[in-house]
Amino acid sequence: MGPKNTFTILVLVILGALMGNEVEAGQHVVGGSQGWEQSTDFDSWASAQTFKVGDQLVFKYSSGLHSVVELADEKAYKQCDTGSSLDSKSSGNDVVKLTKPGTRYFACGTLGHCDQGMKLKITTVAGNAPSTPTSPSSSSSSSSSSPSSTSTTTSTSTSSSTKSLSSLAAIFAVVATLFCFMF
Repeated sequence: MGPKNTFTILVLVILGALMGNEVEAGQHVVGGSQGWEQSTDFDSWASAQTFKVGDQLVFKYSSGLHSVVELADEKAYKQCDTGSSLDSKSSGNDVVKLTKPGTRYFACGTLGHCDQGMKLKITTVAGNAPSTPTSPSSSSSSSSSSPSSTSTTTSTSTSSSTKSLSSLAAIFAVVATLFCFMF
């Protein structure tokens, strides 16, 4: 194998590695700009999202006032039974990784909050379709001082810059391959 073929193969391997990173995990700030709060309509918020394996849920809330409890099943979700939880978090900025397809259930562990609607049911799907991370306009609140606004903007910018980098890598690979075949 000559140097020209070796270089072509190397370029194609690099292109493949870069293109594999194009499908990036999404970060969903639960409740959008309102966050994990009692006034948020979590059913509407969740129905506007696509959750994929590899994505992350970010729960932003006032620590000490709320918490995040993962419930075992739909029965516990419907009955707000937080006593037999799978996991519990209370930092005010909790991240939950979506590692496999299926339905997951979350509720606030503060007494009475789940019964008042502070609960979330999401379905995670497998596949290569892009995730739909929360955007500032996906919530009815337009609070610009919300901590989730910064995180959401960062997530969107990261996704855009990754796509730009992948596009640039693809152009480079095509030009390099053409160069190899010309000489």
